[in-house]
Amino acid sequence: MWEAVARFVLKHKLVLLIALFLVTAFMGWHASKVQMSYEFSRAIPTDNAKYISYQQFRKQFGEDGNMMVIGFQSASLLSDSVFGDFMALNSQVKSIQGVENVLSISSAINLKKDAVTQKLKPENIFKENSIPEQSTLHIAIADSAKNTFFSLPFYKGVLYNAGTNAWLMAVRINKDVLNSKSRSAVVNLVVNAANGFGRTHDIVMHYSGLPLIRTQIADKIKKEMNWFLIGSVVLLSVILLVFFRSISIMILSVSVVLIGVIWSMGTLELMNYKITLLTVLIPTLIVIIGIPNCIYFLNKYHISFNETGNKEAALVSMISKMGVVTLFCNIAAAIGFAVFAFTKSDILKEFGAVAGINIIALFLISFILIPSVLSYLAPPHTRHTKYLDNKWLVAILDKLEIWALDHRKITYGTTLAILAFSIAGIFQLHSVGFIVDDLPKTDPIYRDLKFFEKNFKGVMPLEIIVDTRQKNGLRKNPLRLFAAIDSLSQYIAAQPEMGKPLSIVEGLKFAKQAYYDGDSNNYALPNDFELSFLAPYLNTKSDSASTSNNFTKLLASFMDSSKQKARISVNMADVGSKRLPELLQQIQVKTNQYFDSTKYHVELTGASVTFLEGSSFIIKGLKDSIIWAFALIALCMLYLFRSFRILLCSLIPNIIPLVITAGIMGWVGVPLKPSTVLVFSVALGIAIDITIRFLVNYKQEQKRNEQQQKQLIIETIHTTGISIIYTSMVLIAGFIIFCFSGFGGTQALGWLTSLTLIVATFTNLILLPALLISSLGKKN
Repeated sequence: MWEAVARFVLKHKLVLLIALFLVTAFMGWHASKVQMSYEFSRAIPTDNAKYISYQQFRKQFGEDGNMMVIGFQSASLLSDSVFGDFMALNSQVKSIQGVENVLSISSAINLKKDAVTQKLKPENIFKENSIPEQSTLHIAIADSAKNTFFSLPFYKGVLYNAGTNAWLMAVRINKDVLNSKSRSAVVNLVVNAANGFGRTHDIVMHYSGLPLIRTQIADKIKKEMNWFLIGSVVLLSVILLVFFRSISIMILSVSVVLIGVIWSMGTLELMNYKITLLTVLIPTLIVIIGIPNCIYFLNKYHISFNETGNKEAALVSMISKMGVVTLFCNIAAAIGFAVFAFTKSDILKEFGAVAGINIIALFLISFILIPSVLSYLAPPHTRHTKYLDNKWLVAILDKLEIWALDHRKITYGTTLAILAFSIAGIFQLHSVGFIVDDLPKTDPIYRDLKFFEKNFKGVMPLEIIVDTRQKNGLRKNPLRLFAAIDSLSQYIAAQPEMGKPLSIVEGLKFAKQAYYDGDSNNYALPNDFELSFLAPYLNTKSDSASTSNNFTKLLASFMDSSKQKARISVNMADVGSKRLPELLQQIQVKTNQYFDSTKYHVELTGASVTFLEGSSFIIKGLKDSIIWAFALIALCMLYLFRSFRILLCSLIPNIIPLVITAGIMGWVGVPLKPSTVLVFSVALGIAIDITIRFLVNYKQEQKRNEQQQKQLIIETIHTTGISIIYTSMVLIAGFIIFCFSGFGGTQALGWLTSLTLIVATFTNLILLPALLISSLGKKN
């Protein structure tokens, strides 16, 4: 059948080439419209309880992950001209389109009691005339404003840290801007404005918050992947030129993978997907996976041409012999990716579907383009096929043959010893993930995050919702509820990884202090008697709409419109997926202690909780996908070889590399997280093609002659060994390029996949032949 297909391809090559380039033009047009996704990674399925709870929170209270923070240390902020420039910075940032609000010392408000109207009037603490100047009056006003600010415990630990002279500016960015391509421009404008202030006064500025972290990481990865795509094409082009000594062959191979890249980007657009932090890897993976197709086709073409001396006969032999092999190899590689599409995580589904479809498409592209173009090119010269007689590779294959066939006991014993060592390492594996753990500790994003953790205990949002289960429930027996919220808040504030909680209780303390003419000793929860005469004052108003709105919005943000739910907002450190569940469990225990479960329902949510759930969900989904990949690949192998003996012999050499890689991860301390678990499914799908090519060649040789099985295996080692080694070198070189990434996850994908492929090459050229001989028993 495949020989008939080969003759069909060669006969209709011009029509097929025209069709191929028309489809490529169509896909290229769609690829030009693909967009970058600026939304938070959708790792959790939409029917997940924590996802539903988080979306409900966002609907009732707004975004919790749209706050960018600016921090710095200065002992002279409130002196000389520094504060004037800081007030100007506050106004400049607030004027940036897309910025909704700015909270800092320069925009801090105080509440003033108006005994006549019985209202608390919010007013700015620092006004334009409070900027220090040389006049005694201005200095007095400035000192008065400064004393007022430091007398308000509400801001302590939120806007400043007196012990370290650290200051914080919180910038709230519009959620629609954060989900659009303009987010980078807005974040950069904020950073540039703050950097200008820092340069003027020789102050080191620090930036963090989810908007900045997401934006800068997305921009870094997008830029990095562009360079990796170019780097992989250049590197593999050089390797191909060294192997085949032909510019035309190099251009042909590069054309195959570039068309594959165009199709993959077009597929994203056709499926209404955007480029995410995961799908951005697909173009480079297409290049790395596509080049082996070219090598195997060209290797078979050169071998056949050397045997026949006839170009057309060599092309027919290439297509008929390598067509089925390449098809099943691409199917196996596609399975390694496509299994992600069976998970419930949107981001994994998109990655799996697009990668799986386009790896199969790579077969179609190479199957049409390579033989069609070769038929127009001149027959290969001697220098083009010189690599087939590489004495160095032949010597290596001779050594591998000896170890595989003549030293099987030593081979098995060594394998078992390595497996035992690896299994011991697997027990050292642990699963942990941080929001910025893929960044090196020298990266500014990581260093700045640690600045905020040191001075303000972190910036990662955690939200606690207290549901009274009835409308206006916050007004029924409020002091008991507020006392419970205050007790929980004090417990949280005492934790070293968690910042000062903000809630309606802090607003009431602020109001009580204002009622007692700003006496900081009265910053406390009002009792029943105090609340009764304080109540009229809580309906704030001001001559300044902006200050009134600021304080009113602040109070309103801590309860829903129906007055049924109260919100406690906490900023915390990036404690990781191991420590976070422990903290959440401790808080949950305290909520059960402070709140009557028959009257209140307390729920923990926010971006920190969804990150934990998403990280755990991705790891579980990837583990399940590996099982699915094994099962589906096993079915393909069983269909291809129709033998359980061959199936067993084929799976063992591919399980062992995964076990060894997992063991090394355990011994060197590489944790299981989404970026590292991804390696196993990807490596399995790619490594299995070495096995398929070896066994298909073995079966083809078996049908062609009646030699002894041992001699057949020897010939298979030598006929497929060169192309396997060349292909493995290309794959390893392609993945090694990821090791130059600035992200730990991308680095892990590089060196762990390369390690797995190195081990898989040896297990398929040594252990697989040994298993075949042993399984034949007396037949050998």
